[in-house]
Amino acid sequence: MDDGNDLMVLKRLASATSKRPEITLHQLRIFWAVARSETLTKAAKQLGMAQPSMSQQLSKLEATAGAQLFHRRSNEMELTEAGAYLLPKAEHVLRGMTDLEEGLRQYGDGQRLTVKLAGISSVLRVILPLAINRTQALYRDADFDIQESAPADILEMLYSRRINIGLLAANSVAEAGVGFLQVPLAEDPYVLVTPENLDLDGIIDPEAELSDELNAVLNRSIQFIFGTQHAKRVEDWYDQMLPRHRVVAQCRSFEVAINLVRARSGICLAPAMSTLTGAETISGVKLYRLKERPRRLIALVPSQYRRQQPYATLLDTLQTAAAQFVLPAIRPTPPFLDRASTAGI
Repeated sequence: MDDGNDLMVLKRLASATSKRPEITLHQLRIFWAVARSETLTKAAKQLGMAQPSMSQQLSKLEATAGAQLFHRRSNEMELTEAGAYLLPKAEHVLRGMTDLEEGLRQYGDGQRLTVKLAGISSVLRVILPLAINRTQALYRDADFDIQESAPADILEMLYSRRINIGLLAANSVAEAGVGFLQVPLAEDPYVLVTPENLDLDGIIDPEAELSDELNAVLNRSIQFIFGTQHAKRVEDWYDQMLPRHRVVAQCRSFEVAINLVRARSGICLAPAMSTLTGAETISGVKLYRLKERPRRLIALVPSQYRRQQPYATLLDTLQTAAAQFVLPAIRPTPPFLDRASTAGI
């Protein structure tokens, strides 16, 4: 009789255990995307999901975990103590799954491997072509899906696993890219780009030494903006160095800003690499060195790609190509700008 009761108890326990919900990879990916993007709206965009479906999966995850993972404030999501504990564990699991998927892909007989990457225009135009050429020579079955994107979009694509490698400037991601490995590529100095007819060599006092027409061009700024912090630093630089300037155009591309300078619409600040077309400096402009910190160009990758092929070879060849990159001809800093600003562009 006792044996029969014990058997019944065991059957009930087995039944309860089999019905207990389990944490799924899908739920972990949603949790990770929300934790990294801080709002449901951004996470939904990254994952291509509707917010109600995402909220439902998060609720199921919290029910399975038996703990609240987020403090919800309107559309903002802040990790609880339990959520902060889960995040690195989830990242470890997801990284392992990505490693597994990529590793198994190498055993596909005759299957082509697509390397997905996104980057800013100057790196894609100047450094990437040589790196891809060398990588393809070693891995003939590899092909490449390349997207030109803004830094914020590159980060979103990395977090949502739509790309394997991001090519961008380190200062444009700051702490947001802390979950990825940063592979250093090159230092790219900032320059003042002026129209070809605006000669600032040896100029100490522009108002006294330049014509009214050239002074007007010098005080028309064309500014590139990819984020509020950078915009503020650029504005501070102009306020310190050219206090009489006025903004005549704002651009989302250095290349657009430089072409406006060519047309004598004004001047702009730009990284030297953005002034190149292939190995040649764009015509119709002059470049002047500035005493500002250069931008650090990096490849941003999930850590497992540093060891896997062909990603590891591509990263190595990117570093080699970046080391061979030759700066365009840059003139000395004009005397009236021969000081570092406190803006730190």
